[in-house]
Amino acid sequence: MTEPHPTNTGLFEAARRVIPGGVNSPVRAFGSVGGTPYFVESASGPYVTDAEGQQYIDFVQSYGAIILGHAHPAVTEAVVSAAADGTSYGAPTAREVALAERIACAAPGVSQVRLTSSGTEATMTAVRLARGFTGRPRIVKFAGCYHGHADSLLAAGGSGVATLGLSGSAGVPPSAVADTVVAPYNVVPELDDQIAAVVVEPVAANMGLVPPVSGFLEGLRQACDEVGALLIFDEVITGFRLGLGGAAERYGVTADISCFGKVIGGGLPIGALGARTEIMETLAPTGPVYQAGTLSGNPLATAAGLAALDQLTPEAYAQLEARASQFADGMRGVLAGAGFDANVCRVGTLVGLYCGAGPASGWVPADYDDARTTDEQAYARLHAELLARGVAFAPGAYEAMFVSLAHTVEVIDKALALMADAAAAAAGL
Repeated sequence: MTEPHPTNTGLFEAARRVIPGGVNSPVRAFGSVGGTPYFVESASGPYVTDAEGQQYIDFVQSYGAIILGHAHPAVTEAVVSAAADGTSYGAPTAREVALAERIACAAPGVSQVRLTSSGTEATMTAVRLARGFTGRPRIVKFAGCYHGHADSLLAAGGSGVATLGLSGSAGVPPSAVADTVVAPYNVVPELDDQIAAVVVEPVAANMGLVPPVSGFLEGLRQACDEVGALLIFDEVITGFRLGLGGAAERYGVTADISCFGKVIGGGLPIGALGARTEIMETLAPTGPVYQAGTLSGNPLATAAGLAALDQLTPEAYAQLEARASQFADGMRGVLAGAGFDANVCRVGTLVGLYCGAGPASGWVPADYDDARTTDEQAYARLHAELLARGVAFAPGAYEAMFVSLAHTVEVIDKALALMADAAAAAAGL
């Protein structure tokens, strides 16, 4: 039993007795930044409040799943209304159709959609679908891109895997990755007629934030076309975050299969993959590639997703990008002013931070090797100083940072003022 008025420390001790490492996703354990994780009691708009009543300006935003701000009235009302009619049926619903239509309408190259319960499920299914459609065994992925914890995609993953200092995972036999080829990000690999698919984050957001260099995505499209392989875009983070058409629309490159998650569920568990009809009909029950899920298309998640997408107008995206720009530009200024060596990069509404000077001011990494030169100890110091002042960054140096529509100009200005003080303290240690 937990204590009547628990502390973060008390909750973490209780959690470690019943949950491996005390958390249900490894990076949350604060292993790479030190200290005790805060346990969230509630959240509203740009803020989260922990079990001890401490409020934080939140730039984690559920790792990108929250785009309107926490507990947005439209989303919470949709979920409450849907829950009153039942929480799961194991049968189709009208909202599944509506959400699939919304995704197909917005995402380039998508005419049919299969909903899943997570981004990992979506990317895992996309790989199986590509193999089934092409009849080929091998896939190509890029070092530092994280596509969920499916065995065949864990080779040289980024984000939490990088934070833990692992190149893969125990329990994954060599046979599971025998047909996975790992290439450096931003370099078009040579393909052959054994390659079923190339899977890529079109903007890599799991090794900090690494934008595609000019010609990279176009080169992947051409290389896949030349050998008959499929191009898979993992847009679990970028989909509906960089705009309604995601990275595909932003860069003008259309994938054969696109994977989604996070934003499309309004903060509830969801995933999706979509492609042209010819490919999607290879999935059961119309084709031989099997995929299923009891909670896929869950009525609460689809209700929340539709409510969130209803708010994402062109004006909303313009506002979101303006806030991300304010945050990124402001960070550059306050970190430099505090004497804290760091580089900040931005791609649309996404923001990345690399601690350390880098080769030059304004440096942006091009691949996983570049990204891993970030000073993790400096990030840990900054993270702790920010947290002590009420600003929450992700507890790992390889995560992107997220603003929401609830992060007003005033909220960001307040966060930047707190950051100036935190950075000065971190630089002086």
